[in-house]
Amino acid sequence: MRLTLRIIRQDGPEARPRSVDYDVEGLAPQMSLLDALDLLNTRLVESGGDPISVESDCREGICGACGVTVDGRPHGPEANTPTCHQRLSSFRDGDTVTLEPLRSGAFPVIRDLVVDRAALDRIIAAGGHVAVDAGTAPDADAVPVTERTAEEALDMAACIGCGACVAACPNGAAHLFAGSKLAHLALLPNGSLERDVRARAVSARLDAEFGPCSLYGACAQVCPAHIPLTAVAAVPKHRLRALWRRA
Repeated sequence: MRLTLRIIRQDGPEARPRSVDYDVEGLAPQMSLLDALDLLNTRLVESGGDPISVESDCREGICGACGVTVDGRPHGPEANTPTCHQRLSSFRDGDTVTLEPLRSGAFPVIRDLVVDRAALDRIIAAGGHVAVDAGTAPDADAVPVTERTAEEALDMAACIGCGACVAACPNGAAHLFAGSKLAHLALLPNGSLERDVRARAVSARLDAEFGPCSLYGACAQVCPAHIPLTAVAAVPKHRLRALWRRA
């Protein structure tokens, strides 16, 4: 199998991006996009060329590091699938596949396909945590949590922080990401104690660094953790609750 990988390359944050085509032969349909990039980089290094900068870690779809834009879609053609699990079987032999970094004003390009997603980290620093007393852990059944609540909290906690939701949103909003954190922590006993402080802090960071949510729904279509679109509603819900309780 042969593909032409059209890579949008950029030497640094201030450099101009450029498009470079690489013909890559010897591919197999079961390989992932990252496998194809690995093969290309190996050949570039062996020939004395400049390898393509791309970020990845677990290769298991749980770290969120590998996200790139494939033919204009975050992660790739398969819905709700991370880049590391996008298979070349989605393309035809001889296709040209365009790879570029996740595009969002909140994610400045570092080099080639690597972007700085620290804006998401600042949301977590603002409110994606709970305060708990140190010491001996309480008994597992000391604070009852229903199975339904626990399952819903786990669904929201599944977010891997890849940033695809932001890149897919025409407004560059991060409400799916932030809403999943707010909903997850508010559902559980320890997290619910700080929900109002958390909502104010997270909302402030959203307003400062990301665009407004217009409920396009593109975020949920690319989310590899299958965070439901209902997570978006947690942002105005908890924001308004915090305002009412402060009044």
